[in-house]
Amino acid sequence: MNQRVVGMGLRFSTRGFRTSCIALAKKNPYTDTLLLPKTPFPLRANAATREHLYRDRCTKELYPWQLANNPKNLFVLHDGPPYANGDVHLGHALNKILKDIINRYKMLQGHKVWYRPGWDCHGLPIELKALEAIRQKGSALSATEIRQLARKRALSEIDKQKKSFMSWGVMGDWDKPYRTLDKDYEIRQLRVFREMMKRGYIYRQLKPVYWSPSSKSALAEAELEYNDKHVSRSVHIRFPVTQLSSALQEKQYGPLHAVIWTTTPWTIPANKAIAVHPELTYSVVRVRKDDNEIQYILGKDRVGAFAEEVNADHIETVDEVLGKDLVGSTYTHPLWNQPMHIIAGEHVTAESGTGLVHTAPGHGMEDYEACQKLGIDPFSPVDDEGRFTHEAGPKLQGKMAFEEGTDIIIDTLSKASVLVKESKYVHKYPYDWRTKKPVMLRATAQWFANVEDLQKNAVRALKNVRMVPDVSLRRLEQFTVSRKEWCISRQRSWGVPIPALYDAETGEALLTDTSVEHIIKVFEDRGIDSWWEEADDSVFVAPEYRNTGKQYRRGYDTMDVWFDSGTSWTMIEPRDKDQPVADVYLEGSDQHRGWFQSSLLTSIAVTGKAPYGTLITHGFTLDEEGRKMSKSIGNTIAPSVITDGGKDKKLFPAYGTDVLRMWVANCEYSKDMAVGPSIIAQISDIIRKVRTTARFLLGNLHDFSHKDCVPYDQLKETDQYMLHELYEFGQRVTNAYDNFAFNRATHHIQHFTTNNLSAFYFDVVKDRLYNNNADALTRRTAQTVLYHVLRAYTASLAPVACHTAEEIYESYRSMTPNPESSVFKQGWMPLDAQWHQESLEDKWTILKQLKSEVNQVLEAARQDKVVRSSQEADVDIVIDRDSTVGKMIHAMDPEELSSFFLTSHIKLHDQGADLSSPFSRHAQLDQTACTILARPSAQHKCPRCWNYHADASDALCARCNQVMHSSS
Repeated sequence: MNQRVVGMGLRFSTRGFRTSCIALAKKNPYTDTLLLPKTPFPLRANAATREHLYRDRCTKELYPWQLANNPKNLFVLHDGPPYANGDVHLGHALNKILKDIINRYKMLQGHKVWYRPGWDCHGLPIELKALEAIRQKGSALSATEIRQLARKRALSEIDKQKKSFMSWGVMGDWDKPYRTLDKDYEIRQLRVFREMMKRGYIYRQLKPVYWSPSSKSALAEAELEYNDKHVSRSVHIRFPVTQLSSALQEKQYGPLHAVIWTTTPWTIPANKAIAVHPELTYSVVRVRKDDNEIQYILGKDRVGAFAEEVNADHIETVDEVLGKDLVGSTYTHPLWNQPMHIIAGEHVTAESGTGLVHTAPGHGMEDYEACQKLGIDPFSPVDDEGRFTHEAGPKLQGKMAFEEGTDIIIDTLSKASVLVKESKYVHKYPYDWRTKKPVMLRATAQWFANVEDLQKNAVRALKNVRMVPDVSLRRLEQFTVSRKEWCISRQRSWGVPIPALYDAETGEALLTDTSVEHIIKVFEDRGIDSWWEEADDSVFVAPEYRNTGKQYRRGYDTMDVWFDSGTSWTMIEPRDKDQPVADVYLEGSDQHRGWFQSSLLTSIAVTGKAPYGTLITHGFTLDEEGRKMSKSIGNTIAPSVITDGGKDKKLFPAYGTDVLRMWVANCEYSKDMAVGPSIIAQISDIIRKVRTTARFLLGNLHDFSHKDCVPYDQLKETDQYMLHELYEFGQRVTNAYDNFAFNRATHHIQHFTTNNLSAFYFDVVKDRLYNNNADALTRRTAQTVLYHVLRAYTASLAPVACHTAEEIYESYRSMTPNPESSVFKQGWMPLDAQWHQESLEDKWTILKQLKSEVNQVLEAARQDKVVRSSQEADVDIVIDRDSTVGKMIHAMDPEELSSFFLTSHIKLHDQGADLSSPFSRHAQLDQTACTILARPSAQHKCPRCWNYHADASDALCARCNQVMHSSS
């Protein structure tokens, strides 16, 4: 019975106690004479409770130190500001940790690193969240009250996010982050606006923009997302042609209708024309259906599709004409009973619809451009909420355009006998990325930045930017080239005001250098809030515009948040002209049409160059099944669940920050990345293997100092080869970090850990480390190599697993010539060029091949139970000593070979030696014949070192005998 004894706070198993006693009784009497590993460095990290011990030294204390002490030039990674709203998620962790890995690597290489975290603080979501918190609608509060609430909300969110970011070991100037709500930032932003205005890039115009009724604000393209499953009510409508153009006056068609197809019937009240392509051929067709016969004008290539869509009984082509001949014809608007014109439109195609396009210049950009040339003004009878205004008529006034307004229009068209067909149509449609509701194109007077004039310079500048991955260049170029203008005004309270005044009588905007500069100076004195708080408009009127007989009032449009964040490069201290504003920008792939682009355009406009020297793009997180992480699916994982543990501790124990950081580094971040319990468990195993490796290194250096290092030329060849492998490892890891390929760097670390250290060198040198005299040269040579490995290995880990690297360094810093308070003050890998020996690599490649052949012979002997382990075997190798490979092998020290092969003895023989064994194998080494034979060792197992080197049973081998005598 397994009884338990409890008392005095002790609790142990009696069975375990008996086992321990037996073990003690059988203890090897030589155990205490062995130099076994000794280190307080624990195998288990207990990271969640211990990482904080190392955090300050590698973050808060380190950041100012490196700026003051590192010798190389400044490296700037500019932080793309996360939105100051909502809890942090794995995307945040991925982004911040990638940046930190880059910064730490650059710092280890001796650069001063500048990293000032930022936050994007303005915009609708924060405004709505602030109002939500007090359960009030914005209409119940003044703009000043809304701004106060939004500011408070943003600052609160920043504090929460900041704690999380810092908990991930991210190093930076956390005491002085940049925030787009700060006065200094806002003034800088306004000065960029002023410079762009002076250079003619800023203008105001009544034209269609993306408008979000749910947000009651204009949107930029970057604020849209597309719903592929949006359902529209599509309609075919016939417009009675009242007069043909002069080119067709001689035609006698009789009653004729121009038929259009649209998925936005709510825009029919705004119809101002029908567009045709001048070079397309159009057919006059007679369509019979249900005993009714009607004549239509259609694109020739659309006749068949139209007949099918309307289920025509019969269709007959009467005539064909060119689009340019139709131009100038008139038709009657079915709602207004007014004459409208058929116009030319280069945007018209015959790929869908009817080849004739319903044209509403107040609700479509191409429509606007086609009409603008002809002096046809945009008409948009829809208000900010998406409701029809009185201009749409009493039936529609106050009705939501997308909802009951559409019902009324379709019903009216049907009653007027002009509705040919209605059907549901599923297609891609733009939605407001914040409210997830459909948007409309709506003509309103907005402020724009003319990016068309900046495009060529922007694309040219991108050619000099390093892109990671390379495909980012094409993507960013495409987004930049396809954008003709940028609507920069928003109808919100929480933001930076567009510094424009308006003539109180005419509404004409006043935006001049003098006026804008005066307004900026008022802001410098009184703050941005004064724009909403000051009762007197005249405060903002520059002296030269006073007493002119005109009165001016403020406008309350605020700037697009992408203009806010897009000017964040102004927060970086100016550098030499040949240097980029920032060395690196790094964000998610969605920023190609967001922050990357807005930063590029504003910088090109003001400085003439791109704001970044290298642009790095990462993907997004997926669950282990490859699904996008979403709250609605319930597959999100908060970073704290990985670092501090989840509710289910078996599924998600508290892994600590370095496991989270190692996951980030292991990802191929340029693509979307999977994460989940099993993946994180695998990453934890990597950290465990790292700690096991560090523990072996530290344990075998417990009595070593840098002063004990053996010169390179006195090292055994195995040791020299290991240093060559260390040098190659260092070069590969350095190259990976240089190319921002962190998954390659961690792969090299894992490969080096498993193949070069655990499976090779550690096995080879254990005998020397444990069984020789403490100061024996052969032991010191092994320790010399372990010391160099430990320093390089720790450095290679430091950018990723910073806490683990600090803990390892704390355990060996006293061995180093100049102990520091942090591993990051030691610099990058200390690699000696003399370690790089290509000849050794060639030689040891052949020796590893030979070892593989030897192992196969030994395995056969083990299978027949002739030997239990390789150490019980003697191996004979027969090879021509005059061959190139033979000369190399015969020149080797047999003792060193036996250490490498982990056998009792190795004996080398020339070709023709008369040897036999039931366990033999013929092999080819670099095209040289070789025979390998194995047999049980003729010697006995030494009770101290366990090698089969003793001359008698239970007797010490010569080496151990000498060690025992020297120690006594």
